[in-house]
Amino acid sequence: MSTSSGSRIVVTGATGNVGTSVVRLLSEDPEVGSVRGLARRIPDWSPARTEWSAVDLASAQADLAEEFAGADTVVHLAWAFQPTHDPATTWRTNVLGSIRVFEAVAAAKVPTLVHASSVGAYSPGPKEHAVDESWPTHGWPDAAYTREKAYLERALDTFERDHPAVRVVRMRPAFLFKRESASEQRRIFGGRFLPGQLARPELLPFLPDIPGLRVQALHTDDAARAYVLAVRSQVRGAFNLAGEPPVDAELLGELLGARPVRLPRTAARSAIAAAWGLHLLPASPHLFDAVLRLPLMDCTRARTELGWYPEHTATEVLEEFLHGMQQGAGAPTEPMRGRKVG
Repeated sequence: MSTSSGSRIVVTGATGNVGTSVVRLLSEDPEVGSVRGLARRIPDWSPARTEWSAVDLASAQADLAEEFAGADTVVHLAWAFQPTHDPATTWRTNVLGSIRVFEAVAAAKVPTLVHASSVGAYSPGPKEHAVDESWPTHGWPDAAYTREKAYLERALDTFERDHPAVRVVRMRPAFLFKRESASEQRRIFGGRFLPGQLARPELLPFLPDIPGLRVQALHTDDAARAYVLAVRSQVRGAFNLAGEPPVDAELLGELLGARPVRLPRTAARSAIAAAWGLHLLPASPHLFDAVLRLPLMDCTRARTELGWYPEHTATEVLEEFLHGMQQGAGAPTEPMRGRKVG
């Protein structure tokens, strides 16, 4: 469906952490003719060749097929992390909304769907070596985020079977950070009591070293480049995306100038569960359980088939993010608005 004026790309969740990076890169790409960003609220941000539509994926009244008409690719990024105390609400947006996206892609005869999956879709796995994209994607059933990501992997299995003409790409990134996402992610995961301690490392004389807390991080812009490469290529299937080195208590201790001190899982979980139960901490203990079980990912396929390499190390990513927290960094969209706290 590409025309001489360039391809037409639709991006859902276009005003969030990943969406702002993907829209910016697409708007700068000379091979892209136009970008349509879908979000619940239209932002005060006007990248080149980009137009906006106010769309709520949780609403069955949204005419997604009309929004997708004439598109060459739909990049599906929309996701709601909150409220963690009401998983039925996130299910309506994340799962039912995503299924509406898939159905609209088929109805509008869009040739390519690039879907934002996650490391969270993976079943529990090793922390001492990395796994490739063949690792099972059944998530961790007790956490809404991982349960929803895994469910959509199965929904895409069915979609690909029923619509073999659609090229489906599943991106499975590690935890994504950038300077401009600091305020949004503080609100989503940490709440109002978190930023003072992280913005002022001197308040952290020691850092909890919890067994299993070894994960991967990636700069959001690096993930966005992989999405753009997937749009421009003919690849199919899943791609792991992560930076190096893996993030653990030793790396965080060096970054924050704090001494790692071993803390049992049960003690850490009890503290998180208490804070979550009192609505003092947005991140749930169920997500904490899932994070401790996530495997490390091997990104060989992204390197060999997409030609993708992260430009930032995990240490650089976290340094940038922490500076963003100190400065209340943000971006000119409603989800990404900046706010200096603490």
